[in-house]
Amino acid sequence: MSFLHFPPWLPLIIFLSSLFIVLKWKAANRRKPNFPPSPPKLPIIGNLHQLGKLPHKSLWRLSRIYGPIMSLNLGRIETIIISSAETARALLKTHDLQSCNRPQTHAIKKFSYNFLDIGFSPYNSYWREIRKICMLEFFSMKRVLSYEPIREQEVGLIIESISQSASRGAIVDISEKSIALTTGVIFRIAFGKRFEGDGFNELISEVEAQIGSYSASEIFPAPFVGEVFDWFSGREARLERVFNEMNALFQEVIDEHLCPERPKPEQDDIIDVLLAISKKQVGSCTVVITQENIKAILFNIFVAGLDTGSITIVWAMTELAKNSKVMKKAQEEIRNYVGNKRKVTERDIEELPYLKMIVKETLRLHPPAPLLPRETISHFKIGDYDFYPKSMVQVNVWAIGRDPTCWTDPEEFLPERFTESSIDYNGQHFEFLPFGAGRRMCPGLNMGVKTVELALANLLYHFDWKLPNGMKKEDLDMEENSGLSLTLHKKLPLKLAPILYHP
Repeated sequence: MSFLHFPPWLPLIIFLSSLFIVLKWKAANRRKPNFPPSPPKLPIIGNLHQLGKLPHKSLWRLSRIYGPIMSLNLGRIETIIISSAETARALLKTHDLQSCNRPQTHAIKKFSYNFLDIGFSPYNSYWREIRKICMLEFFSMKRVLSYEPIREQEVGLIIESISQSASRGAIVDISEKSIALTTGVIFRIAFGKRFEGDGFNELISEVEAQIGSYSASEIFPAPFVGEVFDWFSGREARLERVFNEMNALFQEVIDEHLCPERPKPEQDDIIDVLLAISKKQVGSCTVVITQENIKAILFNIFVAGLDTGSITIVWAMTELAKNSKVMKKAQEEIRNYVGNKRKVTERDIEELPYLKMIVKETLRLHPPAPLLPRETISHFKIGDYDFYPKSMVQVNVWAIGRDPTCWTDPEEFLPERFTESSIDYNGQHFEFLPFGAGRRMCPGLNMGVKTVELALANLLYHFDWKLPNGMKKEDLDMEENSGLSLTLHKKLPLKLAPILYHP
C-alpha cells in the first residue's frame, strides 16, 4: 500500500484559490451602482448636441422618453435631470442636506472666490452665517416692508413716463420699462442712490451668460486643450473684464459710503447696514464682514434680483395682452377697489386676490430661472437610482410647471386655477418651484414679488392696453430666449399701446 505525498505548499495554494473564487463571486453578485437612464451619447461631447437653443425644453422632451430622472454627459460633466414634482420633492426635501451645494463652474469660481460669494458657494459654515445675516437684515418681512416707499416711488416714475407716451399716442416698450423699474428699485435699496448711466444691465447680462455656461476646459476630456480654446475664443478675457468692471463698481460705492463727508441718508441702504455690522463685530464672530463680503452680497442681489422681477412683469403683460378677458377681469378688480385714488399702493394689493393669481400663473408658465442647479454632497438614492457625491443635478422647474399630471390644461394661462388652491411659491409645493425650495431657496422672493405685484397693479389701473399697428393676439410673439443666460427672457421686446384711463 502506498501513500500519496502532497507538497507542503499545496494547501496554501488551494486556500488562496478558494478565497479568490469566493471574492470574485461576491464581487460579481455585489449590487452595482444603478445610474438613471441616459440618451445615446456621442464621443467627446456626450449629450451636448441634444440640448438645443432652449435647454429646458430639450430636457423636457428627453424626459418624456427617458423618465423623470435621467442622466446626461455634457462633455465630461455628469448631470442628472429631475423633471417631476415627486422626484423634486425627494431631492429638495428628503435629501436637501445631501444635495445643497452649487455646481462650481470656472466662471462661478471666478466670481465666488473673489467676491466670497454665497449664492453659488459650497454649503458650509461661512455660507450659513452670511445667509443668516442676509435673512435677518435684508429679507425679513420687516425690512422688505421698510422699502415700500422706494418701490412706490419707482413705480410712480414708470407710470409717469408711460403717461407721457400715452398722451402722444406712442408705443411703449414694456421690456425696457420693466428693467428700468427693477434696476431703479435695487439700486436705491443696495446703493442708496438712483440709477444713472448706461451699460449696467448689459454688464449683468454678461455675468449671467458667463455663469450660465461651461468653459471648453470643463467640457473637453483634455482640459489643457479646452484652456487653449477658451484663450483663443476670448472667453477668459471677457470673464476677466466682466469681473473687473463689477468689482470696480462695487468698490466705488463702498468708498462713497465710507467717505466722512457723505450726507446721512433718510434710510440706511444695504451697504450702510453691512458697514454697521462690520463695525460692531468682535474677534469671536464666526464670520467677520469685510468689504469683499459686502461685494459678495451686492453681487447676489443684482444677479438674482435684477432680471427676475422684470422678466415676470413682461411675461405677465404678454399673457394679459393675449388673454383680453383675463386683463379686463383684473382691471375691474383693481379699479373697483382703488376707485379714484389715482394710484395703487402696496396696502391695496392685499385686497386684490385675482391679481395675485395672475402673478402665480405667470410664474408657473414662465419661471424666471427654468433650471435649478444643485450639486450632491454625499451618496443617496431616489427610487432605485444612485446619486453620488459631486454629481451635478438640474431640476427642470419649467417642465414641472407644465406637467399634465399636476396641472389641468397646463399650456393654458388660467389664473382661476389658483382660486380654491393652497398651492404657493413658498417652497412647500413641489409642483410649483419658481423660487426653488430647501436650503438654497431664493431668499429675496418676498421683495421681488412685491415689486412685480405693485408694478402690474398700477399698469393695469392707469392704462388700457392695445396691441400696436392692428396686430392680432394670434400674432403676439411668445418665443423664449434663454440661451446661455440663467434666466428665461421673452425673445422679442413686448411693445404695447397704452390708453390713459380716467377714473
